[in-house]
Parts: sequence; structure tokens; C-alpha cells
Amino acid sequence: MGEETKSNRNRNTALVLIGAGLFLLLDHTIGFFPILAIILILLGIHRVRSRKERKGYVLIGVGAVILFGDHITIVFSIVLISLGLFFIRSKQVHKDDTYMQKQKLVDSVRLGREPWILRNSSTWYIIGETYIDLSLAILEQKETTVILQGVVGDVDIKVPEDIGVAVTASISFGQIQVANERESGVMNKLIWQSPNYELCDHRVKLVLSYIVGDIKIKVL
Repeated sequence: MGEETKSNRNRNTALVLIGAGLFLLLDHTIGFFPILAIILILLGIHRVRSRKERKGYVLIGVGAVILFGDHITIVFSIVLISLGLFFIRSKQVHKDDTYMQKQKLVDSVRLGREPWILRNSSTWYIIGETYIDLSLAILEQKETTVILQGVVGDVDIKVPEDIGVAVTASISFGQIQVANERESGVMNKLIWQSPNYELCDHRVKLVLSYIVGDIKIKVL
């Protein structure tokens, strides 16, 4: 037992020495912060695979910010591309111009704690969270289209079973969960429609798109 413990200690010491050497070598070549960013991203991926999604995506997000922090032009380009795609999608998805459109840098939307009116809308933000409960929503039209798009988003939507829902969701990094369907990882897209969609008196189309996101849509 003593020999095994000693062997493990020697192996761990060797790994620490190798890791320290590699760290110093890479630090000299590419710098400390890119290494830290890569480590955080790898840890985040490990957390996601270990079913600790939220902590994993936070680590990936922090790592990405550090990695691209010195490349503000790249970050700015991503934001502009996302906003441009938002305008194009809004025009394509909404059948006419009678819809609300909103763009914000940071946003927090919470609807459903009291009766509210659901209308055709398009919302974009760089970083934001959206909580929507359709149980108390007043639907003035037979079919309503809601677009949610941005760079980093946390979306939680609850839909009662008497409302038909059709979902088109895509994210570059993160997870999508709609009813019992789930996609996670990199470059995910999920298209889902409730079985009773065509028979419902009221229907809602959800179009969701984020670069980094956590999307959860629960059918009650």
C-alpha cells in the first residue's frame, strides 16, 4: 500500500512539473490570458458534458470574453452581424409591419405574473434574460409570432397545452430544451411543433436565435 501511495505521489509530482513547464512555455509564446481563457473554456465544456450546464456555460462565456477581450473588433463585428441578421429575420418572419420591435444592449423581460397582451414582436439584445408565462396571456390574434434574438441569452417560456406552439430555435453554444426534446453543445438547431397546433384556437410561433444561450420551453 505504501509503495502504491509513493508511486501515485511521484506520478502526480511529474504531472505537476510537466504542466508547470508547459504553462511557462505557452505563457512565453502566447501570453497568460489566452491560456487562462482556453482553460476556462475547456473546463466549461467538461461541466456541460457532466450535466452541470449552467456553470459550464458561465465558464465558457467568461473564457470567450477573456479570449476576445484583446480583439474588440471581432466582438464588435459579431454584435453587428447578429443585429443585421435580426432585422433580416424580422422582415422575413412577420407577414406585415404591424409588430413591435425592440433593441437593447442589456435587457430583462418578465411576463406572466399578471394578465398581459401578447402581440407580434421582435426583440434583440446583446445580453439578456427572458421569462414568459403564456398562461395569463391575452391573445388578440389567432396566430402570434414572437422573435427573440441576441448574443447571450437565457430564455424560459411556459406554454399551456390549450395554446398551439411552433418553435424554431438555434444557438451556437449552449442548450435548447423544448418539451421532451433537448439539444446541447455547439451549433444546435431544434424545430418543434405541438401535436395539437393546427387544431388550437390560438397559436404562437417562437423564433429564437442566440450565439451563446440557454433556451427552455415547457409545455404545461
